[in-house]
Amino acid sequence: MAADLSDHAVLVTGGGTGIGRACAARLAADGAHVTICGRTESKLQDAVQRIGRDNVRYIVADITDEASVEATVAFASEATGGLSGCVANAGGGGGLAPTSKQDTAEFTRVLELNALGTFLCLKHTLPKLVESGHGSFVGMSSIAGRLVHPYFGGYGAGKAALEQLCRVAADEYGHLNVRVNAIRPGFIATEIMEGIDRGGEIYDSYVQNTPMPRLGEPEDIAELARFLIGPESSWITGQVIEVDGGHSLRRGPNFGPFAVQL
Repeated sequence: MAADLSDHAVLVTGGGTGIGRACAARLAADGAHVTICGRTESKLQDAVQRIGRDNVRYIVADITDEASVEATVAFASEATGGLSGCVANAGGGGGLAPTSKQDTAEFTRVLELNALGTFLCLKHTLPKLVESGHGSFVGMSSIAGRLVHPYFGGYGAGKAALEQLCRVAADEYGHLNVRVNAIRPGFIATEIMEGIDRGGEIYDSYVQNTPMPRLGEPEDIAELARFLIGPESSWITGQVIEVDGGHSLRRGPNFGPFAVQL
């Protein structure tokens, strides 16, 4: 049976939709006091309503702004007087183009959203996680952080940087009983993936390269995030775990139809 998390306060960034909302719901189901954050208040309000538990609340925040992250961590810690966990889920991609045609400002924005945002979450949650005596940080990477995804610009680079940040922090803080891991989701059925036609060329390239040929669901990721936050994973740290139906055994998808051509 899963442990009771009623003594855990957990921050979930990017918690208004998709994977973040599913992680918040799963943690709250086991009693955790969950704070979700994001940039769009209406999405956060909708997520709290959908989850439907009084141990979930929200704060509007931008994870690429250090003052905003610092205030968010303080707010998330109010529920129990400390912080036991963080699921750093907020991230995202940008325009698709070959490297020579990438817009520099857009590349930088995507890199900062995924790498800098995770760094700031680590920087400001780690002291709280140390104080808790059993802290756990979960970064949200992507199979694009490992497999080549042509035309993705700063996204794969940002996710690869995120993974290394988590490994380094795991090594630095393990002796203080803080665990730091990351998850690599595959193709998950979230709002951001709705633009890919089911049965189209890009979709087929995913399915053909996935031994378990179905889309992942946000709940598939949430189950692992819950395990990594909880005491059941007390001797797991510095790991990047794929949840992708085996897609990482093969190759990345072909997003060529969406990209500016060479």
